[in-house]
Amino acid sequence: MKFESYTGCLLNAYNHHVRQSDVIKRKKEILTGVGEFYNLAPDTVLYMGFSPAILVEQDAQIYVTNVSIEVLDFLTERKVQFIHIPQDELVDHKKNFQVVVALDEYFTFAESDEGQKLSVAEICNLASEYLITTCKDYKNQSFKDREFSVPALIRNSSKNQIFLEFHDYDLQDRNSWKTTVHEILGSDMKIEGPFARRAMYFKQLAKFAYDAGAANFTVHKNLMYKSLIKKNYEHVISIQFDSEYGS
Repeated sequence: MKFESYTGCLLNAYNHHVRQSDVIKRKKEILTGVGEFYNLAPDTVLYMGFSPAILVEQDAQIYVTNVSIEVLDFLTERKVQFIHIPQDELVDHKKNFQVVVALDEYFTFAESDEGQKLSVAEICNLASEYLITTCKDYKNQSFKDREFSVPALIRNSSKNQIFLEFHDYDLQDRNSWKTTVHEILGSDMKIEGPFARRAMYFKQLAKFAYDAGAANFTVHKNLMYKSLIKKNYEHVISIQFDSEYGS
């Protein structure tokens, strides 16, 4: 299964949420915080997958990729001005975007170390200023937290919506697992996955990024990200590049 199917779950959760403005505000604050760190208000932003922050991007040209037809229809209905780039065309957009946003542990969606390295190189090749991503601290992860993410409950006046992530770890490779997302609405259940996943460590991501031409790698101590479909917190990481646009 592709990342676009996983990120589609975020849209389902957002649509069911009764405090959508609060959700947008929290997600946008993270992107703004990183922008302030670099003293940059970007003109072009590429989103890898769906994020509610897209709905309030007003000063930048928005590009989206790795999204489903449902996400594209949603953004169109909301009158968001965006340009969709099919994933297989990204190779034609070297350094075309000042900022690339790849949240929800984007780089863990891989089957091997080599796959992760290639994914990091591909995304780094798109950003001229910096890349924003998120990741859990797998080095210090408790064993009891491996099989399930902390479930997310979205209360609604009609039906409560529950998201439960199950991680089926490989018995031979402790860094590899498959994730299935169980979306429960009343007595109905929808399952997305399985998604091939692999742990990404901060030092590992930093090495891959520097190998791909990064100038700086920062784990933002004052920023934490939480997905709509789980309650685990993820660290916000930015990867900066030398650029003719320099701030």
